[in-house]
Amino acid sequence: MTSEGYVTGTESAVAPSGAAAGDPPARGGAAAWAPVAALTLGIAALVASEFLPASVLPAMASDVGVSEGTAGLAVAATAVAGAVTAPTIAVVLPRTDRRTVLLGLLAAAVVSNAVVAVTPNFPLLLVGRLLLGVAIAGFWSFALGAGTHAAPGRDHVVSTSLALGVSAATIVGVPLSSVLGDAVGWRPVFWSAAGLSVLALVAVAATVPPVPAQQGAGLGMLRQALANRRLMAGTACIGLVAFGNFAAYPYIRLAIERVTEGSTVWLLLGWGIGGLAGNLAAGMLSRRLGISVVAGPALLAVSLLALATTHGIAAATVAIVVWGFGFNMMPVASQLWVTRAEPKRIEPALALQVTAFQVAITAGSAIGGAVVDGGGVRAALLVGVAAALAGSIGFGVLRTPRP
Repeated sequence: MTSEGYVTGTESAVAPSGAAAGDPPARGGAAAWAPVAALTLGIAALVASEFLPASVLPAMASDVGVSEGTAGLAVAATAVAGAVTAPTIAVVLPRTDRRTVLLGLLAAAVVSNAVVAVTPNFPLLLVGRLLLGVAIAGFWSFALGAGTHAAPGRDHVVSTSLALGVSAATIVGVPLSSVLGDAVGWRPVFWSAAGLSVLALVAVAATVPPVPAQQGAGLGMLRQALANRRLMAGTACIGLVAFGNFAAYPYIRLAIERVTEGSTVWLLLGWGIGGLAGNLAAGMLSRRLGISVVAGPALLAVSLLALATTHGIAAATVAIVVWGFGFNMMPVASQLWVTRAEPKRIEPALALQVTAFQVAITAGSAIGGAVVDGGGVRAALLVGVAAALAGSIGFGVLRTPRP
């Protein structure tokens, strides 16, 4: 989930993400942006797949014979695999061409969605979701570098494009999958996600040029990034904000149905539209990251609190749109934040950002599910409020790195 702004200060830092010093520049003009569009489609397919359980949760839970809180672990399962994959994939594949890796990850997403679509039980469903987690974390770790290799010096634009792919997935994918799931069942929704992943695989294969690994990629570079105290503190704040969101997001349909049963699709669409606006706002504020990383989590906290305490459809609508706006500022802002905090080791910095998100998704979904089963969805929303507010305060105290 990310979107970008318009910054020039990180241009010199981007070359190591894909192109080594002295490499010829990537193709210019429209040809340079075709790979970015393909990578954006890949992100959209993966994110749509990641959050499908939230839009079909009741039917899926009933079909595989588990509670709704337990079914929310279908989101957490992707994050478990992602939390392991993000910091290790560059270590395991230090020299492998990143285009080859991206294609393999999209193929894994196709298999994952097909497994979920045919699963007869919850354990096999979790296996499929674990495979998707590997695909998501790896793709996120390398997509920005591959995009900036094709369009050098435009990291903020590439990041924005990737974030817009996330927004498209939430604006179209989540509401559409909810409608499709209600009409024909939840399994065809996952077959559709498999088809979209195939389309992304073909697009990346056709347009993305070879992307050499960052020079020196491997365990040593990861260790150096881990020694950066500012980077690690910022990563912790990112984790808090993501935890706050994902303690509540897998259960957003339950939160909506607490207020109204007739406007679910429209409110899910409102979350996605708010997310699109948040992506764009974070991109425009790319020169003012200090504002984005504080304001985004603060808006998230306010919106979750409002949704937990309101019983009116109008207030709930505003809260859900603001929720989408506030949280979706963070993928763009945090991606730029970590690359500025560690400009010489971008691959591991981005891997740590992805890890923070994936760990937070795991913990948030699991704890949120337990809270939902024990105290209802309002309690899960309040857990999200506390974590998002803590992340906002943390970023407010932490000095934002300059470009």
